[in-house]
Amino acid sequence: MDAMPTTSTTPARDPLSALSYEEARDELIRVVTELEQGTTTLEDSIALWERGEALARHCEEWLIGAKARLDAARAGAGTPGASTSGASEGE
Repeated sequence: MDAMPTTSTTPARDPLSALSYEEARDELIRVVTELEQGTTTLEDSIALWERGEALARHCEEWLIGAKARLDAARAGAGTPGASTSGASEGE
């Protein structure tokens, strides 16, 4: 029965896809903090570790997507400006 509060800290009922980057990051911080405290059972520590790994992957996917969006925006808006700034740098 004591293990239940620890597992409720990492809600498996929340699908990762429903979490924003900030929500996943904040939960990951809570998971890491709880693991660092070392007060959980081995079984709960393993569950926390697994949740943390999944949260880290989710955050990474968000960051990769954000980078792709920035790259696309730069490519669309920055192409004419890039050649202009490149010409002024060379002169």
